[in-house]
Amino acid sequence: MTHEEKAVQYYQSGYLCSQAVLAAYAEEYGLTEEQALKLGTCLGAGMRKGEVCGACTGALMVLGLMHDDPKNRKAANENTGRFLNNFRNANGSYLCNDLLGCDIRTPEGIQYARDHHLFTEFCPKMVASAVEILEEILSEQK
Repeated sequence: MTHEEKAVQYYQSGYLCSQAVLAAYAEEYGLTEEQALKLGTCLGAGMRKGEVCGACTGALMVLGLMHDDPKNRKAANENTGRFLNNFRNANGSYLCNDLLGCDIRTPEGIQYARDHHLFTEFCPKMVASAVEILEEILSEQK
């Protein structure tokens, strides 16, 4: 199973976007599945505020695990910027509220997202997109 398939499967099983992306890579980067799912718990839905998409934060955590030397901040910063720019170019934004077209900080926004099946139909596409972009960066780093 590919990382993308794993991440989408985690998401469709009820985990948050942030959890799904991080968990798909957990064991390769020294985390257990349980640790990855716990770490991603508070980052879904743009940290529950519609900010940076949880699929992006999950991918950024993977990139952070890849940069195991804290002194090499430059490479980590470059990969962070590259990931976010590529995600924005592919999807129009990396902000959850912008991607969804509603403000999920409000009950009305959450209801809009539910009524339009955004969490079940749109968000899995963002999970897949985040993994696809992450894969490009990881393959070039190896």
